[in-house]
Amino acid sequence: MKFKIDENLPGEIAEMLRQQGYEASTILEQNLGGQNDRKVAMVCRAEKRTLITLDTDFSNIRAYPPEKFFGIIVLRLKKQDKPHVLDVFRPLMDLFSKEQLQSNLWIVDEKRVRIRGEEGQF
Repeated sequence: MKFKIDENLPGEIAEMLRQQGYEASTILEQNLGGQNDRKVAMVCRAEKRTLITLDTDFSNIRAYPPEKFFGIIVLRLKKQDKPHVLDVFRPLMDLFSKEQLQSNLWIVDEKRVRIRGEEGQF
């Protein structure tokens, strides 16, 4: 699996993914910082990467239909400081081998993961 980490997340997430054997790059590593959401989405689609972000705009299924992407994970967290984000993300990696990412939108909060796929259901 291949991931793209948005600029609003700690770069440590990319390192955590790499340590688990996944391919991960960050928006900043590719000099895409400050690009609009549409550009970020198109780069992820072209590179066949799942986007991981705090940007709730990506949860808009009309603008970003899950079936047209290789996965979008939106973290909707009450606290967005680095330690909290990393604490929520760590156990999420266990789901990558159990649940499908491609063509799905994952909405993650502190208590649950909701997955919306082609059927349009959470």
